[in-house]
Amino acid sequence: MTTFADSLKKEIARVARKEMREEMGALRKTSLIQRAEIAALKKQLKAVQSQVSKMGRARPEPARTAAPAASSASVVLARGKPGRKVVFTAERLKIQRARLGLTQEQMARLLGVSSLSIWKWESGGATPRASRVPKILQLLALGKREALARVEPEAPPPA
Repeated sequence: MTTFADSLKKEIARVARKEMREEMGALRKTSLIQRAEIAALKKQLKAVQSQVSKMGRARPEPARTAAPAASSASVVLARGKPGRKVVFTAERLKIQRARLGLTQEQMARLLGVSSLSIWKWESGGATPRASRVPKILQLLALGKREALARVEPEAPPPA
C-alpha cells in the first residue's frame, strides 16, 4: 500500500503546484501592473513638486516689482476673522465696477486715483499699492445706490 499512498501524495502535490503556479502568475501580473502605476504616480508627483518649487521661486515680491503679470495680479489681505482671506484681483475689480454701474473715471474719483490707474489695475498691467487695497475692497463691497450716491456729490455742477 505504500506505493499507492506515495503515488497519491505525488499526484496531490503535482496538482497543488499546478494550481499555485496559475494563481502565482495572476498575482505576479497584478503586482507588475501596480508597480508600474506606482512608478508613474511617483513620476507625476516629482514633476508637480518641481513645478511648485519653480513657482515659489519665480513669484515676485510685492515690494520689489513694478508691474507683475496679469495672472499673478493678486494681493491677499487678512480680514478680522483669523483664517479668512480677501483677495484683490483684476477680474473682480472689473466685474464689480460694472455691477456698480460706474465708469473707470467715476471709480477713479471715488478711490482718489487716475482713471489710467483703474485701467491698468483692471487689465492686469499693474497692481494697486498695499495701502490702497483696503479702500478698494471697501468700495467693492458697496451697493449700487450707495456707490452712485458717493459719486454724485463729487461731480461738478453743469455749467
